[in-house]
Amino acid sequence: MGLISSVALLLPIIFIIGLRLSFYRTFPALLVYYVLVLGYNLLTIGYIKASSTVIYYWGLCNNITDAPLMIYFLSYFSPTQPYNKGMKRTIIGFICFETLLLILQGFNIDTVTIIMAPGLLLVIFFCVHFFIRQTKITVMHRKATGKALMTAALLFAYGCYSIIYLMYYVFKTHLNGTVIKQKDVEDTFLVYFMVVTFSSLLMTAGIIIEKRRIKKLNELKQTRKELSSLYNDAPTTPIKTMSLDFDKGQWN
Repeated sequence: MGLISSVALLLPIIFIIGLRLSFYRTFPALLVYYVLVLGYNLLTIGYIKASSTVIYYWGLCNNITDAPLMIYFLSYFSPTQPYNKGMKRTIIGFICFETLLLILQGFNIDTVTIIMAPGLLLVIFFCVHFFIRQTKITVMHRKATGKALMTAALLFAYGCYSIIYLMYYVFKTHLNGTVIKQKDVEDTFLVYFMVVTFSSLLMTAGIIIEKRRIKKLNELKQTRKELSSLYNDAPTTPIKTMSLDFDKGQWN
């Protein structure tokens, strides 16, 4: 299942690059997010050989960069410029919170556990808001289906991540005192891999459909530019020729 989820994670990366969205608006953040998660996946299932220390710190880095990257990508769905600016201020505020906590408590699992809680809440808040909005637009106007699928993928993923977070980091169901229950750890990873697989496939479908919409919008913009250029270059008749020149007593 870990290998299947890794292949699923590779799909959005391939399509973001292949469809030339790597530098389009906030898609770079989504690309970096999937690259980081794919790297961690390959490390945990052993396809990339590394020490337990490297895997540990890669996981911590994933968790502290997760919310800023995802909130920045979600600003793609922002309906207005002021809302977009508000989301960017949220990112800056959250990064300041992370930095302060890391300085005070150090770079360790306890610090990251605290950081993840508000990060997950913020991402889920924006996911719910944009999912409802995009779903309404898709149902009522039959457009922006790609955006609806992408927000659905993220809402599903982060809803499940929140449950895993509570079980693994807060309630620590995988621990029996100080003893790790390996079966529970494996079950948690199995659920995680399944969530990653489904959400990645849904995201890939959304990216493909959204790219078609972007292409149509670009074609429309190009058509408008050509029409504007055509009308601007067209010769115009002076207003005077359309009126009577009373001084000369004749039409000009």
